[in-house]
Amino acid sequence: MKRNDIRNVAIIAHVDHGKTTLVDEMLKQSGTFRTNEVVQERVMDSNSLEKERGITILSKNTAIKYKDVKINIVDTPGHADFGGEVERIMNMVDGVLLLVDAYEGPMPQTRFVLQKALKAGLTPVVVVNKIDKPEARVEEVIDEVLDLFIELGADDDQLEFPAVYASAKEGFAKLDMDDEEKDMIPIYESILEHIPSPEGEEDDGLQLLITSIDYDKYIGRIGIGKITRGKLNKGQSATLVRTDGKEVNVKISNLYTYEGLNRVDSEQATVGEIVAISGIADINIGETVCSIDKVDPLPSVKIDDPTISMTFMVNDSPFAGREGDYVTSRHLKDRLERELLSNVAMKMEEISADSFKILGRGELHISILIETMRREGYEFAVSRPEVILKKTEEGLQEPMEILFVEVPEESVSAVIDKLNMRKAEMLNMEPTGTGIMKLKFRIPSRALIGYRSEFLTDTKGYGVFHHLFDGYDKYRGEIRARNRGSLIAFESGTAAGYGINSAQERGQMFISPGTEVYEGMIVGESSRLEDIMVNVCKKKQLTNMRASGSEDSLKLTPPIIFSLEQALEFIADDELVEVTPKSIRLRKKILNKSARQKAQKK
Repeated sequence: MKRNDIRNVAIIAHVDHGKTTLVDEMLKQSGTFRTNEVVQERVMDSNSLEKERGITILSKNTAIKYKDVKINIVDTPGHADFGGEVERIMNMVDGVLLLVDAYEGPMPQTRFVLQKALKAGLTPVVVVNKIDKPEARVEEVIDEVLDLFIELGADDDQLEFPAVYASAKEGFAKLDMDDEEKDMIPIYESILEHIPSPEGEEDDGLQLLITSIDYDKYIGRIGIGKITRGKLNKGQSATLVRTDGKEVNVKISNLYTYEGLNRVDSEQATVGEIVAISGIADINIGETVCSIDKVDPLPSVKIDDPTISMTFMVNDSPFAGREGDYVTSRHLKDRLERELLSNVAMKMEEISADSFKILGRGELHISILIETMRREGYEFAVSRPEVILKKTEEGLQEPMEILFVEVPEESVSAVIDKLNMRKAEMLNMEPTGTGIMKLKFRIPSRALIGYRSEFLTDTKGYGVFHHLFDGYDKYRGEIRARNRGSLIAFESGTAAGYGINSAQERGQMFISPGTEVYEGMIVGESSRLEDIMVNVCKKKQLTNMRASGSEDSLKLTPPIIFSLEQALEFIADDELVEVTPKSIRLRKKILNKSARQKAQKK
């Protein structure tokens, strides 16, 4: 059976190529919203972090009605760190809209998601967005997309992709550059014409692979997936096949389909429909819901292994419990376990009663979790990110990345020197003709931890880099992570201008006068290789003696204020980041100086 009244399509794009804006415009022009409805901008970015950073983190579903055809659209993240979100949803769709910037062309992150889509045999439609830009170079971009398809091993049908030219911001699309600029109809028509209809046996036993999980505090866990065979009714009894092959009898208490951005109660759904079901308390990604009389599970979703780990632990600093609502090991463990239920690319290992190792796909992947938790009121400490090494018959192996760099020509030598020190191997170098040089390297994943801030300094803020996981390879030996030590608070108290003035002669400060500090807290970066203890709480002695010039006001250098990612990049192996809803502090793992020295001798 072919469902000609349904199309299931995913949108693929690099970060900031206008994917969420395009979906906004498609929703508006399809009549999804009422005429008097107030619609916020970038409506698909439902998460506050997504809105702030302008990136998509979670894959989300929406549905548009056009010419009696329901177009289910799945928004995918454009960042490789959220690849776990991408890999799952490839089973839910039959085609993809590849969105490419008319000036920048296909970018590294596009390559990652597109590779997954082509491998899954999905039909592509290319949308060249932002054609209203004065510097748009549409024809060259189409050629670059074709080269990328060939490089990624697309088959003959995929290479014959249709192209649509659009400006999501201005709300128009066209099939030819000379056509009139009217509306988004050419995109809807291209989806109907080129994206295949879902197929399957409607009268056979039910098959529904769970590819996404949502959570609602009133109805519990919600499993989302596409019906590949049979029918599903509200209140139906079914058999759930776990990823380990175990079979459990369950009842579907609620059945939902998508209309616009909303989940709508439905009595029945059939082949090809993307549905959400509730009533199964412990439903998980990769499990198949089958009819009781025909248990026939689908292959589970294959997710790439994590490459980076971080240790989350209960905060034991002198300021513990002051700013957070959830501070105990039980709170921390419950929250991390809840994250694992929907974040399939993440794993957890319990190290002790109050520390847990979290394994993820990259620094950004785990730092988004940390930022989300601190906003929810959690207080805890995290260690420096570490790469996950593998022991094989050939010896120790480590994760590698392909690094794509764009830098001004005058910064090229500085960037190459720094990357050589980090064991990078240059693969390609090409000028763009606009004063920007494109470089391509293969580099160990651990060499990129802490490199971003150094890179921005070397390129005066003009450089851009993106990296993609490129499998495991032979361990490259030791890489020096940081060439400077830390300035460490000598005692607990309140930082004073006089003490900071003395300390800033030894390095760059991270705190200002009035900041509360404790012994072992990192208050700055040393100008030397070794750590230095400083007394930032020291106040000027009050005496009757005065000397000329001593009353001049102190000249304090403005402190560096770290974001969460910068703090994680800065810390060394024996240091932690203390994360609370109000503060991000850096500290030594062992706060007491003599205890620290004893541990180092051991």
